[in-house]
Parts: sequence; C-alpha cells; structure tokens
Amino acid sequence: MTELIKSKIRTVPHWPKKGIMFRDITTLLNDPVGFRETIDLLYDRYSNKKVDTVVGIESRGFIIGAPIAYLLKCGFVPIRKPGKLPAEVVSEEYTLEYGTDKIEIHKDAITKGDRIVIVDDLLATGGTINAARNLVKKLGGDIVECTFVIELPDLKGREKIQGENIYSIVAFEGE
Repeated sequence: MTELIKSKIRTVPHWPKKGIMFRDITTLLNDPVGFRETIDLLYDRYSNKKVDTVVGIESRGFIIGAPIAYLLKCGFVPIRKPGKLPAEVVSEEYTLEYGTDKIEIHKDAITKGDRIVIVDDLLATGGTINAARNLVKKLGGDIVECTFVIELPDLKGREKIQGENIYSIVAFEGE
C-alpha cells in the first residue's frame, strides 16, 4: 500500500528554488485510489485509539486530516497562518532556514486532556510541526501522534519533535 501511495507523489525538481526536490501530493490527492488508500491507512491506524480531535496544519494537513476526523467521528481543528482565524488565537513563532514564520490556533479549540493527532503532508526540517506541537500543549492537549504522508529523513525533522510518537507513510531518503 505504501509503495502505491509513494508512486502517486510527484517530484518537481528545482521548486521553489534551485536544488530543491519538491514532493507534491496534489497528484496523490487527484488519484482516487491513492487518496483513498492514504485516508484508509491513517483511519485504520487511529480507529482503535481514543482520539478526541484531529489537528490539521495549513493547508494540506486540512485535506488529509478532515476526512480522518470524519471517519473517526471526532472533531477537526485547523492550525493556520496569522490573520486567518476569526476568534481569539494562540500563536507560535518558529524559525525557517531563511527567517521566521508563525502559526495560530483558536484559543478554545482544545480542552485540557483532549487526545490529539496532528496531521500534515510533510515532515522536513520540523519547524512547523514543532510549533504546532507547542500550540497543542499550550492548550493542554495530549498528543497521541504526529502523522505525515511524507518524511524527508535527511532533513532530520524528527529531532525537533523528540518525545512524540511520529508516523509517516512514505520516506524519500537521499532522493
């Protein structure tokens, strides 16, 4: 199943800049079999665990996380870029290789003790997921797992989120 999913992910060389091999899941999302396999695999992974809320990181984490939450019969919470959420938010700034960025979550989105699965499409350097993890913990959530469609192990993103359960469907190592 994972090889099928991996085969549906397009590689775009030199995007967004020279030397980057961009892993594009839009081709996976557009493939009915590959998309279904992805959602079914993640649903199966969490169906026997108590999950109160799936948290999806903007924007591809929404696409993967929302159907998982639906199937699990639990809530879905978006983590967004600044200025996109209408109510009171909690923010977390994080470092990129070229500066800083920030993400936000509604202050009332998670209740202390809620069991959370955080979903995103890609684990690369770990900055975004680390910031998301910090937001969930600020609100009192207990993280069941951080899950990704793709992991780029060479970029060592796991090191930024040590102490959490981490799952990725496919890895692109040295590619």
